[in-house]
Amino acid sequence: MKLKVILPTEIMVDEEVTKVTAEAGNGSFCLLPRHIDFVAALAPGLLSFVKADDGSEEFLAVDEGILVKCGPEVLVSTPKAVRGPELGQLRETVDRTFKVLTDQERKARSALANLEANFIRRFLKLEEHG
Repeated sequence: MKLKVILPTEIMVDEEVTKVTAEAGNGSFCLLPRHIDFVAALAPGLLSFVKADDGSEEFLAVDEGILVKCGPEVLVSTPKAVRGPELGQLRETVDRTFKVLTDQERKARSALANLEANFIRRFLKLEEHG
């Protein structure tokens, strides 16, 4: 399979692989070359792959994103990813950086939803009095 991990500013990984493991909201999953075509929304977590040329396993810490397996290609699009040699450090990066940002984004979305709800309530009141 051909794995491409695409960030907004670069292609971080472009490798022939024999296995890809990633994390979605409902848990981790594994893709092998004969796996059916597949689409998943990735959760902040670890993505690992086994390189076809030497059988070594590499790890990435990835933010939320989308993974698409179509035929022999696996494409991953994510806003942020970190490649690192040590699995423990990458897990810490996920917990410290990506999950914190996700919490901040949730708070921002909640605040925006409250603003929108207040705007709609006020608009409906204007219609009632108009």
